[in-house]
Amino acid sequence: MKRILWCTFLVIGVFINAQKHEFLNPSKLTEEELLKSKSLIDENASAEFLYRSDSFFINPNTGKLVKKYFYRIKIYNKNKAEDYLNLEVFRNQKEYLSNLKALTYNLENGKIAVEKVDKDSKYKDEENGKLLVTKLTFPNVKDGSVIEYSYDVESPYLFSVPEMVVELNIPSVYTEYVLDSPLFILFNINYTGTINPTYKINADSHAAGVEFKTYKFGFKNVKAFKTEKFIKNDWNYRSKIKPELQSVGQQYTEQKISMTWNEISKLLYDDKDFGGQLSKTKLIKESIPADIFNIKDNAKKADAVFTYVKNNYLWNKKMGVVTENGFKKLLETKTGNSGDINLLLVGMLRESGLSAEPVVISTVNNGLINFVFPDASKLNFVLAAVQTKDGYDLYDATSKQASVNELPQRDWNQYGMIFSKEGPKQIQMINFIPSFKSLIVNAKINEEGEVSGFYSEKDKGTFAMQVKEEYDENTEKYKKKYKENYSVDFTDINSKVLESGEFESTMKFSSQEMADRVGKKMIINPLVFLSKNFNEFDQTEERKFPIELISAFTKVKKVVLEIPEGYTIEEIPKGKRIVTEDKEIEYVYSVEQKANKIEITSTMKVKSSDYPKEYYPAFKQIWGVASKFENQVISLVKK
Repeated sequence: MKRILWCTFLVIGVFINAQKHEFLNPSKLTEEELLKSKSLIDENASAEFLYRSDSFFINPNTGKLVKKYFYRIKIYNKNKAEDYLNLEVFRNQKEYLSNLKALTYNLENGKIAVEKVDKDSKYKDEENGKLLVTKLTFPNVKDGSVIEYSYDVESPYLFSVPEMVVELNIPSVYTEYVLDSPLFILFNINYTGTINPTYKINADSHAAGVEFKTYKFGFKNVKAFKTEKFIKNDWNYRSKIKPELQSVGQQYTEQKISMTWNEISKLLYDDKDFGGQLSKTKLIKESIPADIFNIKDNAKKADAVFTYVKNNYLWNKKMGVVTENGFKKLLETKTGNSGDINLLLVGMLRESGLSAEPVVISTVNNGLINFVFPDASKLNFVLAAVQTKDGYDLYDATSKQASVNELPQRDWNQYGMIFSKEGPKQIQMINFIPSFKSLIVNAKINEEGEVSGFYSEKDKGTFAMQVKEEYDENTEKYKKKYKENYSVDFTDINSKVLESGEFESTMKFSSQEMADRVGKKMIINPLVFLSKNFNEFDQTEERKFPIELISAFTKVKKVVLEIPEGYTIEEIPKGKRIVTEDKEIEYVYSVEQKANKIEITSTMKVKSSDYPKEYYPAFKQIWGVASKFENQVISLVKK
């Protein structure tokens, strides 16, 4: 396993290098800014922030957190900047929105014209789960416009100061983050990323007889974040500022929110929708099929319980650490969220005599868990773990294709926490089980150059879970992808899960386009539609981030091609084998002729699920070799 860690820095010391810089003071919009035709940071940017400000003030008198936002955005290409033309403000139902202002600036007849968002269209509150969302659309936006908006939110959650993601998908001329907190509520500023602030202050201040700690960060000319291929979630690598509660004075101890992992574990076991459900031992035990209790082997018993739960209960696609409706409702409806299903799995494993615990995680799209500063709100999914002599076996019954230690891609997010009654324990969440993909073509060419035959695609492990989910979500779309990916007409497409757990799709095909006639010759790539046409590792700039794959894997392409009677192969393609010194990555291209058939086999093996960025040149080289050799052609000459 090759791993690289992304660093986290705590900004704790006192530093002042911004005394001459004014924070929270946006200048008046100028004609020059409206006349700008392109960003000076990135001339291809569709838009950029001229001024971006997030500021937070903890009011010691009201016990409220006041959040103030101000944004000014220059639009260069309206058609490519649609994400910024509509505003959505999310807030909790106990939070109060005020001072919402939204403007569009244009230059008309040499003067700055201002158009306000109509009040009737400004306040369109809708419920989104437990949140309220206020939506608005900016009027009269065109290429060259500047849009501006600001608003305040007053929140009773004074310890939950939001983070700021410094690097977004468009550049920023100026970005700032300000936090003013009374000295009896202290934060550590958790700063991750590679961009250094241009201005920064960490100092004591006074206001209305109260001592404050002030944290200020200012950034000039921040480039848009440039993502890279083969990253699970690039938000993990963007520069961010996140205040983490350090200590609370006696005045607010009853409102304590910051917790240790032990406290979070206890909180969950005291919760009626977590520990309260697991304590319903009689209900759980009565729901277990009787024959499971007769199984003596623990591994087989765990597999039987897991198979029963995943085959009899349907995940409603909602994530959650706790149950949504509880076990009683789940047993009636057979449908529930991840908390319902996997906590029931934990309960059934326990009641069948196994040592089982819940594993609480943050899924890949939800970002990484910060183990230094525990945050219960960052946890959004639960799994089941069964203790063995070698450690723990992991299960996720929300996926029909999952098996022991073979989990959906969303679960593999570096680390999770086992929450047992004895306390929490950190567990590594890395996919050590390789995936396998087999692509097999049996085809023949007739004298007219038509290629026809059979194609099968078989997946195992995480690959199988991926394609099965695609198939279940939209079967017709899944079938159409073959024609779209290969530009071949496929018929009689049949997909199914095999007894081994592999997912297989088989089909017929025929094409007049695969072979070219040049005089008496037919020229064709013997890998037909399976040839690699490009190198996915095509990054020209130096790699910045680790290479994160789904899992270790082996991909095999095999084509048996029968040539028409009366033809011979002019020249057999060359074979190739390339492997890294540590044998982590290997590619083999082999060719063999048997009578009137040519057999091509292409095998790519990658031994780990992720690699340090230093491996990128090796991936690029080997994928380049694969592309080169898989684009070799053969000439069929008539005797």
